[in-house]
Amino acid sequence: MIFEPENLGRSRSDLAEAMRTLRRRAGRTQTWLGRRCAMSQTKISNIENGRLTPALIDVELILDALGAEDSEAAELLSLARAANTEWQDHWSSRRRGLDKKQNELARLESSSVEFRYFLLSAITGLLATPEYVRASIADVPGDQSRTVAKKLERQGVLRDPSKSFTFLLTEQAVRWPFLPSLGMALQLDWLVSVSRLPRVRLGVIPLGGHIPEMPLNTFTVYDRRLATVETGTGALILRDRRDVDAYREAFDRYSARAVFGDDCRELLAGWAESFTRQQEY
Repeated sequence: MIFEPENLGRSRSDLAEAMRTLRRRAGRTQTWLGRRCAMSQTKISNIENGRLTPALIDVELILDALGAEDSEAAELLSLARAANTEWQDHWSSRRRGLDKKQNELARLESSSVEFRYFLLSAITGLLATPEYVRASIADVPGDQSRTVAKKLERQGVLRDPSKSFTFLLTEQAVRWPFLPSLGMALQLDWLVSVSRLPRVRLGVIPLGGHIPEMPLNTFTVYDRRLATVETGTGALILRDRRDVDAYREAFDRYSARAVFGDDCRELLAGWAESFTRQQEY
């Protein structure tokens, strides 16, 4: 299925109208449909009024209960897929202000409990030193002091005892010389410190041995309800359960190849020492 970015996340009203029309044409009530699909009448009503975006499996159950024809079912499933997918491009985020993006992330972190970060090529803001944060937005024109402050403020969530975090970083993400040598040494020392927080599990995937699959994107999974996938020009926000589960499963596979705990801290300390020696020459 090919998505047009401008249509992603905008199909909820179209889907709601189509689902409502299908039920009425079948001569069924919301109560009947809810019982048939093991859903409440309120949930059916919210779907048909566009207040709730249904997962694909919900749509499939409703289509089956109402006896939708194959062509109509395919069209509705396509709408449901688009309604569960959102595209956020970097240019729009910059026009609105990166500090506003930080507010959105803070709200998402506040409403989530379990976090999984797969970091392919860079260190995320929650793990970054102030110098690394500043460098990450150095190409954005204007005064970025508010954005830097908000990024650093968000790091407080790592100490929330009600939440748990797992960070997986490739060796490339850790060792890419994004800062001068001393700055990189301090950044790696900071990763060691963060890895000791009680609700944080930090692992590194070393570039050695045989790894028979190739990750393509940085991604984050929030609980079982949402995954964000980074690209070079923006991010996809996926809400369908099967998409989220697919990224959770990928995360588990990569996690099996990572080193954690003291072994991870030993690697990080060794790489930090290498950066320190580079500084001395």
